[in-house]
Amino acid sequence: MNILIALIPALGWGIFSLIAGKIKNSHPANELMGLGTGALIIGIITAIIHPASSNITIFSLSLISGMFCALGQSGQFISMRNIGISKTMPLSTGFQLIGNTLIGAIIFGEWTSSSQYLIGTLALILIIVGVSLTAISKDKSAKLKMRDIILLLFTSIGYWIYSSFPKAITANAQTLFLPQMIGIFIGSIIFLLVSRQTKVLNEKATWLNIFSGFSYGIAAFSYIFSAQLNGVITAFIYSQLCVIISTLGGIFFIGENKTKSELIATFVGLILIIIGAAIQ
Repeated sequence: MNILIALIPALGWGIFSLIAGKIKNSHPANELMGLGTGALIIGIITAIIHPASSNITIFSLSLISGMFCALGQSGQFISMRNIGISKTMPLSTGFQLIGNTLIGAIIFGEWTSSSQYLIGTLALILIIVGVSLTAISKDKSAKLKMRDIILLLFTSIGYWIYSSFPKAITANAQTLFLPQMIGIFIGSIIFLLVSRQTKVLNEKATWLNIFSGFSYGIAAFSYIFSAQLNGVITAFIYSQLCVIISTLGGIFFIGENKTKSELIATFVGLILIIIGAAIQ
């Protein structure tokens, strides 16, 4: 049952990027605001069905972690428009895996034996090699630029904080979830204000992206349970199987072009990701 819960975030986080990518005239600001709104709606519905008590400290810290999540998501949306979903998601996954594994192993002490370090390190190597293969491109104009890598690396810090937060605080999932979704919504508003794109509030693409927020919110709620049941490292690695859904969806559903050799490299990469997640 714990593993099934761990796979729900992979499904939700894999689908939401495809929903956003399929909406016409959609830009990062539309996508982030729509996601923030949809996730907040899921948070409110969850709070109504399963009310939870909280205190100002837990509420505030949860809200801040949600705002960091919005930072990570803004980088993903910008990158998806610049280099495509099938390249963004593997690269983003790699950065997140490295950061969250170090946090889980070093800060939370989830690796306690030499065998865990050996197997965990092997799993990470397989996953990182896998995501690297999925990002291979022979088209020089489509190759990753340093600015794309720096953008994702910097904004991934937001994901590191958000993903490890459920393990850092003693509270049940219901208590954490609503303030985190409020934080994502506030983070989305801040992004619009800083980038001076408040006009997207009146655009159809923004409100259609609420559906991607529903998918994201359901995944986020499941992730909180998974992190508490399975530990940060295991929960996060399983959740990042979303890269399989988003990468293949970007190619076959969105229609991002890849040559035969690039497709082979992508499939080999995805197999390595599955193996790495399975032995973790």
